[in-house]
Amino acid sequence: MAPRDTTANVDDDELALGGDLDRAVAVWLDHLRGERGQSTATIDAYARDVRQFLTYLKSHLGHAPCLADLARVDAKTFRGFLSSRRKSGVVSRSLARSLSALRTFFRWLEREDTLKNRAVLTIALPKIPHGVPRPLTVDGAASLVANRGENDIPWVAARDTAVLLLLYGAGLRISEALSLTPRTAPVDGRDVMHIRGKGGRERLVPALPIVSSAIAEYIRLCAYPLPADGPLFLGARGGPLSPRIVQLLMERLRGELGLSDTATPHALRHSFATHLLSAGADLRQIQELLGHASLSTTQIYTEVDRERLLAVYDQAHPRAGRS
Repeated sequence: MAPRDTTANVDDDELALGGDLDRAVAVWLDHLRGERGQSTATIDAYARDVRQFLTYLKSHLGHAPCLADLARVDAKTFRGFLSSRRKSGVVSRSLARSLSALRTFFRWLEREDTLKNRAVLTIALPKIPHGVPRPLTVDGAASLVANRGENDIPWVAARDTAVLLLLYGAGLRISEALSLTPRTAPVDGRDVMHIRGKGGRERLVPALPIVSSAIAEYIRLCAYPLPADGPLFLGARGGPLSPRIVQLLMERLRGELGLSDTATPHALRHSFATHLLSAGADLRQIQELLGHASLSTTQIYTEVDRERLLAVYDQAHPRAGRS
């Protein structure tokens, strides 16, 4: 009988790894955090992926796995794990991340001379459908960042405007915008932000005057004290602003403005890049502004721009649609 799929809702206490393996996982995660500079979200995802595999392995072996068990895992077991995840409804993109986490973990174990098992490296990454970012129109993005919706609390409305302007006006990720402090915010004569992005990569991002003005207005109106090195953006109760609040804000605004479901916070970042490209910005400059490690990641926006150009051509050319 096939082992039961226990990869969902992993609980570390229930997993009860062998002591040596439990320590190895903890040291690996510390390595990702300290030496690799991975974000908290990435570390949490990798930890979850590896422990889901170890939970599957426990059900497969019939006992809590240890390092010696990892040294003997074969390709068939890795495929079985991915298959069980697929049957539980996990999409290809998440499976690819799980496999990437396992590859990273096993490579680290080998570099540390803990064990050597390259079976996971023989497993092909699941094919991920090629997606093209869906930016907003210039008018759509402008209406989003200018609309304060029904919120009648002035400082909250000012906060929302400032956050959305950082996403569209500076191309920041939500996590990057919410990591700003009053000391690092583009106010008081500062017009450049020092941003630490994915993988610990650092970059300088200029702030438009409209962005700086919006942040300054929020700081002026904020109902709570803002320590210089504390979070810049606060929730209604005074704690750090949650990314979920920004997502809910976008859901409400796109409903009020009649925008599509693709109008998400990250779509504002896509819009920033696409609109710069349409205006003639250099692709490498956009790469630097977005903090992409590879130019190939930024090049996807050329496809968006090409699609828009063709759509305009088909709509406007006098011979369009004629034989």
